[in-house]
Amino acid sequence: MTPIDEHTVAELAGEHGVPDEVARELAGLLRPCVLLVRYEDLPEAGRAGTRPAARAGGLPRLPEGVGWPNGTVPFVLEVDCAALARHHLDIGLPPDGQLLFFTTFVYEPEDSVVLHVPAGVPTEERPWPEGVDAAQNAPYESHPLYAVPGPTIDHDWRAAPAVEAFRAGGSDRDEAVENLVKAIVAGVHGESAPHAVAQIGGFSNQWQVPPDQDGLVLLAQLDGNAVDHRLYTLNLVVGTREDIATGRWGDLRCEQQY
Repeated sequence: MTPIDEHTVAELAGEHGVPDEVARELAGLLRPCVLLVRYEDLPEAGRAGTRPAARAGGLPRLPEGVGWPNGTVPFVLEVDCAALARHHLDIGLPPDGQLLFFTTFVYEPEDSVVLHVPAGVPTEERPWPEGVDAAQNAPYESHPLYAVPGPTIDHDWRAAPAVEAFRAGGSDRDEAVENLVKAIVAGVHGESAPHAVAQIGGFSNQWQVPPDQDGLVLLAQLDGNAVDHRLYTLNLVVGTREDIATGRWGDLRCEQQY
């Protein structure tokens, strides 16, 4: 069940003058995601009692015997899988433990690594490996992130048969359905979705050709500018549903867009 259901889509469609068959088609093109946002970007209604679900930047906490992946790949994000369990995602994340993301936002990343640390495994904060100039490779500023569930819509929603037929009826109809989709995606947040440091699951909000197609789905997208304000890049981590569900993290693919 997505955070915005078919009934809500139908109500929004009525407000925008869009027929029921188009609303039903759009509702079938939604997938849920979890946005990871800073506290100040949380919707005010969701701030009371909320707890962090992730952490951006800082140094990674790794189990004994697990080295810093590939030597010099920056650590960018730690996600508490258990904190996401209450939000429905349609990808098979681990039920608990921590997902650690290592990548660089400088174009073009040579390496990107995802690790899962199971719950209950002792960990310790791991400094840069010996031989790495820590002064030249300072960790990104660390700050907690909070989970906000929301809907995403298929990249090709405009080509859906009922949608395409309705839009062909004139510019007014085209504008109506465009505004409806904006309302659907922002519907659980109010006027607009909060700015996210990262997104887990759902359809990517890509800048170029979406990498989550042809059998690949989005695990995470990370906004470089939200972690390092000097870098306007977007890193997208994708894989098959089976890769993600079975924890084949080494088979995932990272694409960077700018």
